[in-house]
Amino acid sequence: MRGQYFAASILSGVLGAWLSLAPVQAQAPRAGDFDHYVLALSWSPGFCALNGSDRNSTQCQPGARFGFVVHGLWPQSEGERSPANCEAGLRPPAVADVASVRDLFPSESLARYQWRKHGGCSGLPASAYFAQVRRARAAVEIPPEMAELRAAKRVQPEEILRAFREANPRLRPGMAAVSCPQNVFQEVRICMSRDLRDFVPCPDVVRRSCRARDIELQPPL
Repeated sequence: MRGQYFAASILSGVLGAWLSLAPVQAQAPRAGDFDHYVLALSWSPGFCALNGSDRNSTQCQPGARFGFVVHGLWPQSEGERSPANCEAGLRPPAVADVASVRDLFPSESLARYQWRKHGGCSGLPASAYFAQVRRARAAVEIPPEMAELRAAKRVQPEEILRAFREANPRLRPGMAAVSCPQNVFQEVRICMSRDLRDFVPCPDVVRRSCRARDIELQPPL
């Protein structure tokens, strides 16, 4: 009896050690579980300079003169990996839902992709998510000096952020970031509350902001 108890104790200890070493499966992201949104506005001249016209003919074709377009509205969590590719996004949005934001995204394919990767994690149906995209975009004023840009120039990333803060008085330092791959301005990312009524601090987003001394700012083609 004592031997059986001893053997069972050994087996239990070995099993416990094995379980502690076994890989833990990552928990699937849960729709609606996030802290705030990030509105990503892509500067088309920078995007097209880096990615080429073959990546998005609608956005990059000569004469299109796209400036800022919506890249996406992303549910964001501070201090941990933000949700993406939630199960809800696997359900394709209705044609009417995508058409409703045709003037915001440079292409319907990008709108569908953003729903699949990010929108499905909002906890909203596609129609409501795209309505949120419109609300978020309407809440941000584009700096006039960028809307009227006619010639390429070199700027500091902070100059772009300052211009956005001047155009949007409630937007304060620590609430937005700049993306500048290869020292070319490509995107501004603005953090907004879940109800989209205000801008919010977002240390994790700001931490990844462009650190270049100066970057190229190109005008619409």
